[in-house]
Amino acid sequence: MAATLLPTLSPPVSRAAAAFLLLRRAPAKAFSSLRPPPTPRRFLVSASSPYPATPPTALRPLSTVASSCTAARAAPARRDLLMLGIETSCDDTAAAVVRGDGEILSQVVSSQADLLARYGGVAPKMAEEAHALVIDQVVQKALDDAKLSGSDLSAVAVTVGPGLSLCLRIGVHKARQVAKSFALPIVGVHHMEAHALVSRLVNKDLDFPFLALLISGGHNLLVLAHSLGQYVQLGTTIDDAIGEAYDKSARWLGLDMRKGGGPALEELALDGDPNAVNFRVPMRQHKDCNFSYAGLKTQVRLAIESKNLCTDDIPISSASEEDRQSRANIAASFQRVAVLHLEEKCQRAVEWALKMEPSIKYFVVSGGVASNKYVRTRLNQVAENNGLELVSPPPSLCTDNGVMIAWTGIEHFVAGRFEDPPAADEPDDMQYELRPRWPLGEEYSEGRSVARSLKTARVHPSLTSMIQGSLQK
Repeated sequence: MAATLLPTLSPPVSRAAAAFLLLRRAPAKAFSSLRPPPTPRRFLVSASSPYPATPPTALRPLSTVASSCTAARAAPARRDLLMLGIETSCDDTAAAVVRGDGEILSQVVSSQADLLARYGGVAPKMAEEAHALVIDQVVQKALDDAKLSGSDLSAVAVTVGPGLSLCLRIGVHKARQVAKSFALPIVGVHHMEAHALVSRLVNKDLDFPFLALLISGGHNLLVLAHSLGQYVQLGTTIDDAIGEAYDKSARWLGLDMRKGGGPALEELALDGDPNAVNFRVPMRQHKDCNFSYAGLKTQVRLAIESKNLCTDDIPISSASEEDRQSRANIAASFQRVAVLHLEEKCQRAVEWALKMEPSIKYFVVSGGVASNKYVRTRLNQVAENNGLELVSPPPSLCTDNGVMIAWTGIEHFVAGRFEDPPAADEPDDMQYELRPRWPLGEEYSEGRSVARSLKTARVHPSLTSMIQGSLQK
């Protein structure tokens, strides 16, 4: 798979960016507390940026040149950057190689769909074992498909949070193995930021600031992306995300989960009446941008029970015509209300975002649920009603993938935000601190100071301190 697309990005301006030095260092100490950096001038940070975490001592920006080095490598031009991205935050093992100009050289995903169907959802320990079984093959295939070896890479990007700790650890361990073997810098990536930024790969005109809705099985996020690494969280879910609601409803309706609960329910809903069941729209009385899908899930379960549908014993493939139609009506009614909830909260978020950043032109919708055609159609209407352009990646880049990790790694690498290669003597059994729960930006509430929100809503510039700390077994 390949597509050459160039986003609007500002290249490094320092002359020192023509070369950077790769140092072999001892593993950094674990970060047990979050403190502002004691010597911020050593790191590439924007003005007035109170980052919440201490940057690891191994971090060195592109614009910094040290005199005590033992190895040096000329930094390639932007187009010649080659980034390996590794993603293992949940139930898919993914890797990809992306060039600095956005050309996708390879993309490999190993799905755990069979495990999802067997266990009725993600079982962390089973997911960890599945990742461990295939991670080597997935990464090697990504390199082979790109016709590259590890020595050709410029750096390695890997998801360090949010996600399941057991799963994140598999990807981080592999990334550090590759980086150590070929003396490559590492870029730690925020999973949800990657979902937002991959749209900049597929749309070269998409520049900051923009509004983003990130929707998946575990997340509902509305964020104002002010600049790279600077985000204001306008809304999130207070319980379940929309993807979880799709999956649970699909399971209760007896659908084939091997293709994914969301796609299965979307397909069944095409044959149903979206007004057949009068589900209540969640949180209409709350004048904020937060989401809630737990109550809607309960309404679906009660609707199934009220119609005496034996979905546990009779899968959709064996249901009678009348039974199937009842299930289709429930699916269509659920989808209408679930997406209407999205529409209402997104409309309010647009209003808030335009107050903060009147120059916004784009509304980004990404994450696994963004591959749903009905969702895209309805949210495109919200965008058009507000004079915005909807930008959404193709379905293959909406679900968890290595391309979005590699691309986000490129964005931060170009900005000089990376970690030096692991030390040659770093033990293979090192344990890394991860961020399974990692908010993207500071929460915003209507009426608070817009300037303060934008000033404080930044993520750590390197996005790597979560993996730098270590505790020996």
